[in-house]
Amino acid sequence: MKKSHLADLVLLFVTFTWGATFVLVKEAIDTMPPFTFLATRFLFAAVILALFMLLFYRDQLRSMGREVWLIGSWVGLWLFAGYVFQTFGLQYTTASKAGFITGLAVVLVPILSLWLLRHRLKPNAIFGVLMAAVGLGMLSLNRQLNVEFGDMLVFFCAVSFAMHITLIGRFTARFHALPFALVQIIAVGVLCTVGAVAFEDYQVAFSPDVLLDAWVLSALLICSLIATAFAFVAQNQFQKFTTPTRTALIFSTEPVFAAVTGYFWAGDRLVTIQVIGCLLILAGMIVAELGGSNEESVGEAEPTTT
Repeated sequence: MKKSHLADLVLLFVTFTWGATFVLVKEAIDTMPPFTFLATRFLFAAVILALFMLLFYRDQLRSMGREVWLIGSWVGLWLFAGYVFQTFGLQYTTASKAGFITGLAVVLVPILSLWLLRHRLKPNAIFGVLMAAVGLGMLSLNRQLNVEFGDMLVFFCAVSFAMHITLIGRFTARFHALPFALVQIIAVGVLCTVGAVAFEDYQVAFSPDVLLDAWVLSALLICSLIATAFAFVAQNQFQKFTTPTRTALIFSTEPVFAAVTGYFWAGDRLVTIQVIGCLLILAGMIVAELGGSNEESVGEAEPTTT
């Protein structure tokens, strides 16, 4: 199997884990406070990843320098913002709607790339953004033509994730995937711990009744091991074997996985106009990434630093 095909399959599995865990997280934060849940998820993932590096990539762990800590923490700050907005937003909206709104990050990336990386904005990207904006309105506006509070929080999540994707595109070639992902995960875990101590009764959250709750325990294990430790290492590593366009197209399937799992596991139901809005958002994501690309698959370049 070609490396590019393997990369696409791995990234598709990563996308599935992100989309499918919307329902798990939504159920878990009904029992465990959001900051406490996120702190536990990311610090546990950091411990697992650090132990893995200690066993198999000790040289990379030892050689982590100041630059990877500074840049990784900066990138991790946007990842932290994305997960905080998403997790709090899930308290006030459905998993299906949150999945589609979060997916707008794929559409926002070309705009941020124009601003931060001076990449030219293609006409199809502009058209895709407009389609997705209309879809977002149809999905989020209620009968009084007001935007729901949870939907607005998840939109800010999409902006934060778009910044994270853009910054990874800028810096990932400079660092090895494992240490770069580890620093980002640690940054999120530490910031969430600060939030949990400052704003939540985190001690009660770790009582047996909460920690051993079936939804909380399964969400922590699946999110920490698969949707965090594995997912972010895979994203940093396997994007080297495919193009940004194909990666973005794969990530655009996340809201579909969120909607499907929300339908079967949580009983989420959307009215007709919201379904049309979802389809417009998904179409906008795809249109924004199709056409006019001269990108070629990138081989496994050797990072310049760890």
